[in-house]
Amino acid sequence: MSTNNQPADDIVRLADATAQRLVAARESIRSVIFGQDEVVNQALVTLLSGGHALLVGLPGLAKTRLVETLGTVLGLRESRVQFTPDLMPSDILGSEILEESRDGSRQFRFIPGPIFAQLLMADEINRASPRTQSALLQAMQENHVTVAGQRHDLPHPFHVLATQNPIEQEGTYPLPEAQLDRFMMQIDVGYPDLGAERRMLFETTGETQTVVKNVLSVEELLSAQRLVRRLPVGEQIVESILELVRTARPGGGDDEVNRTISWGPGPRASQALMLAARARALLDGRLSPSLDDVAALAVPVLQHRMAVSFAAHADGISVRDIVGRLVSKL
Repeated sequence: MSTNNQPADDIVRLADATAQRLVAARESIRSVIFGQDEVVNQALVTLLSGGHALLVGLPGLAKTRLVETLGTVLGLRESRVQFTPDLMPSDILGSEILEESRDGSRQFRFIPGPIFAQLLMADEINRASPRTQSALLQAMQENHVTVAGQRHDLPHPFHVLATQNPIEQEGTYPLPEAQLDRFMMQIDVGYPDLGAERRMLFETTGETQTVVKNVLSVEELLSAQRLVRRLPVGEQIVESILELVRTARPGGGDDEVNRTISWGPGPRASQALMLAARARALLDGRLSPSLDDVAALAVPVLQHRMAVSFAAHADGISVRDIVGRLVSKL
């Protein structure tokens, strides 16, 4: 075996072993999350890419259960914050308290908030005020927070999986565009099909229920995240990602987009799509992403980074419609 081929051979062996472990993790999650296979896949792709995800769906569709199950299966230390209108930024980040020692001297001590976890579940994030929502901005991008002028590093890895009710519901606040851009994907959670719901009835109302166990360690997850960044990407895939993201912007060369889009995805969308395509390939046991990966991930990566114009909204045109049309041209 030649020395020049050694690095490639190492990647192949590592990818095969990692893919087997990921399949085991995915099957463990699916044993308690019924009828949401694509949601499970997209959530795993997000975590393998080192990103954050926004789970959007009506109450009762197992969004919270999914996040809890991911934490257990992947061995992540998790924390949950229930977002409410009266929640304050300090309730998430933590705060400093003034302590007095026995000798009478006083000093401030930082009390970490629930954000200091490897997997933070931000439950119903759009029920909190924009001020509280924005408390996550720095953490999601830079993996540290600043409280009273002092920097505090977050654990590694650090992921935010936020659940959101549809914005049409009362008592919700739309997330700011800058924060939406920090989420690698918006994962839409719909109703299960008839077969899955039938299985759910028997599995969850019996005397015993399936209990998931830890499958991966944090070290294995970090290794998989590093591997994702090492997977090769063909030039055709790179050009397809660039073309898709750039034509989804006003002024990007597509007349229909110029008419229907108010604002489009920035460079962070290209980065997210590149990483997500690699992660999806690894999850399927492949060494390099294909055009199918880009097409399958285009909507969850781009839809929350775009907004339709007033005229398009009046015509019943959605972001998903526009992205789907752009994907069909790849």
